[in-house]
Amino acid sequence: MMQKPKVGQDVPEPSAGGMFQRDAMSPSVAHKPVLELKGNLLSLMVLYLFDSDRNLIEQQFTEKISGAKNFFKNAPIVIDLHALQNTSVPVDLSHLSDLFRKHGLVPVGVRGGNVQQQQAALNLSLGILPDAKPASSRGEPQTEVAVQATRDKVFTQPVRSGQQVAALQGDLVVLAAVNPGAEILAGKNIHVYGPLRGRAIAGVHGYSEARIFCRYFDAELVAVAGQYMLNEDFEDSVRGKPVHIFLENDRLKIQPFEI
Repeated sequence: MMQKPKVGQDVPEPSAGGMFQRDAMSPSVAHKPVLELKGNLLSLMVLYLFDSDRNLIEQQFTEKISGAKNFFKNAPIVIDLHALQNTSVPVDLSHLSDLFRKHGLVPVGVRGGNVQQQQAALNLSLGILPDAKPASSRGEPQTEVAVQATRDKVFTQPVRSGQQVAALQGDLVVLAAVNPGAEILAGKNIHVYGPLRGRAIAGVHGYSEARIFCRYFDAELVAVAGQYMLNEDFEDSVRGKPVHIFLENDRLKIQPFEI
């Protein structure tokens, strides 16, 4: 039996069926999506640590990025601890994070390491990335990531500064220029038939047989399966020329070729 309202209490209007209804938002408003959560493949710099010596780390890190500070500015970076020679010596992750920020990079996470190191990372608000051991750093045969399906892409327009074009499961063919500040990525090979002046990253899943071909070479950065080279490292003999870029003995090679 329905109770009578108390004196002074507002009485809601009955519905058409004679019963009182709950005052609620309409379903279309209550269930309107305001976000979407997806996994994605993003470009991240990875620092592979072979030793925990703070002074050596700071010295060599500073030397490596001193010639390309603008390129690394605001770039996210991950600390990989798999290749540490002496795992019993603690790693000063706080010092590393401060070092990155000092040079304009943004530390986002740690990969590998023991329980104490991972807890230290969490205490610094760094994420723990999936365990993916770089076999080549331990002298083991490298297991390549198989590309399950070939999804090639042909891009016919110039790639503008700040734009990213990707074919993450196959080859990428760009028929126009890749401008400075632009980035192109492929799971396998990259072909650029206009000037390559931006960044080209092939073999993003670790496919070391990937290659980069371009007709006019003046890139900001090129990389194959994680091995990269910056513009200031290029020899004058390949600048402005058609080139072929590939890995040989785990080192990046840039060779001119005739078209």
